[in-house]
Amino acid sequence: MVAMQKKLLIGILLDSYQIPNWAYKMIEQIVAGDYAQIVICIVKDASSLCEKDPMPGNIFDRVFYTAMRKLDSKLYKCEPDAFEIRQLQLFMPNIPYIMVKPMRKHSMEYFSDEDCKKIEDYNLDVLIKLGFGDLRGRGIHCAKYGVWGYQLGDNRRIQGEAAGLWEVIEGRGATGSSLKILTDNGDDEKTLCRSVVQASQFSIRRNTNNNYWKIMINFPRKLRELHGCGEESFFLRIQQDNQHPFIYSSKVYGLPKKIEWIEITLRYLIRIIYWKIRRYFYYEQYILLYSPNRGRKFSSELSSYIRMIPPKDQFWADPFIVYDNGLYYVFIEEVTGESNKGHISYFTIDKNGNNSVPKKIIERPYHMSYPFVFDYNDEYYMIPETGANKTIDLYKSVGFPEKWEMIITLMEDIEAYDVTLIKYIEKWWLFANVRENEEASSLDELCLFYSDDLLSGVWTPHMLNPVVCDVTSARPAGKIFIHNGNLYRPSQNSSLMYGYGVKINHIVTLTETEYKEECVNAIEPLWDKNIIAVHTWNVANDITIIDGLIRKSRFPAAIFRRIRKLY
Repeated sequence: MVAMQKKLLIGILLDSYQIPNWAYKMIEQIVAGDYAQIVICIVKDASSLCEKDPMPGNIFDRVFYTAMRKLDSKLYKCEPDAFEIRQLQLFMPNIPYIMVKPMRKHSMEYFSDEDCKKIEDYNLDVLIKLGFGDLRGRGIHCAKYGVWGYQLGDNRRIQGEAAGLWEVIEGRGATGSSLKILTDNGDDEKTLCRSVVQASQFSIRRNTNNNYWKIMINFPRKLRELHGCGEESFFLRIQQDNQHPFIYSSKVYGLPKKIEWIEITLRYLIRIIYWKIRRYFYYEQYILLYSPNRGRKFSSELSSYIRMIPPKDQFWADPFIVYDNGLYYVFIEEVTGESNKGHISYFTIDKNGNNSVPKKIIERPYHMSYPFVFDYNDEYYMIPETGANKTIDLYKSVGFPEKWEMIITLMEDIEAYDVTLIKYIEKWWLFANVRENEEASSLDELCLFYSDDLLSGVWTPHMLNPVVCDVTSARPAGKIFIHNGNLYRPSQNSSLMYGYGVKINHIVTLTETEYKEECVNAIEPLWDKNIIAVHTWNVANDITIIDGLIRKSRFPAAIFRRIRKLY
């Protein structure tokens, strides 16, 4: 791996000097970095904009879709808004701007030889396409490493027009985007990266808003990777990531037709009414469930788990379990109605399955959760989640199980969630979901760090960070464990809702330069109609423990019995 010595030379393709907020922020990140510099902006002649092909579908479909988008934007605000219009020239007044008028043929756009020559004179490494139509011809080859573009929507699940719409219509839990190196033949495009984020159940605008903020992060991230890894290593990895065949077998989506709009509107209204009724009649609460393993590695029949239900104004979640001197010590996030923020508590389970009442042991002015407990050199340590404080803090037990002392801050100025450690091949590996900026979610990007010494406070970010960009499997959900000689990482599936389910991922490769995992099992809340989510899974000695989100009626059962008697 040979890093590049000079900054990458970048050009930007734009439809206008006025650009959306997400593109403006992306350019800001590139300009602020030490890996690339923007040397030219190519702007489309305004007179060519009217030549764009119209949106697919007939007039009725286009009008209905446009009206739906406008209503959506009124009902569902996005903060921060990816689509707020910004003026690029005010930010980069000294960058050369070239005006071009591309030729059009069958919805494709081509640069003239004269315009191509102007662009080629800048010896660009990468052209980033934020505007223009489907670019073809000589223009595709005006930069050393190609023209990089983006695709809205996860094209492995949904291909076609109106990205963001169909995820709402069909109630899908996830939506996606990807970056690609463009080619003359669209089928040969190489995918640079793919991201899957949580989809809104109700808003097209929020779906697209989330996707565009992810695109904003990914462009600078891949440029930084190219600069840091060097050309050979970077493109070898891209080739490996694109080596497998992919066949799309779902329908090609377009704008709904007249009769479909009626069905869609009815389904949409029913869904909204259902959610409002559910929120009025029911409330949700995290509970704990555990089961003896009875000589097995772990208990796999979730329907047999014993429930621990907290008082109505509390919830218990993120259980981590330690076996010591014949007792199981369970450390949890506890939230009470009084504080409405999490603190760390613990309780015990004896060999007969009897449990004590949770007792508070660590509380700070900020939210705490996910008490990752582990032993090292015959001492107990804990890393509670302290993302609200933007630190990763290591606590040591000075009087197990109730007395803990913060001994070192492993990382500062980092918004990290659900930190999970493992010592493997003489190194400490730290997994955490990291929220890189205010526009990002804490649910869909897993980052990896490593260190030779747990207590040194020196942690090296993995060169492929984030190593997972997928809301269905990124965020940690419990201790990494070994089974039949393999490493497995429990993770959250937050597609349909936060912490909907747990995935068990086989860690195939874990080195300083590579990371690969494969999902081998999915745990979903299907065994009980009242449990709607499960997002932590842990095992110790002879007990497996999970948490569950349970739906409970706001009204006493006696009220419903009396109502039934009236009819």
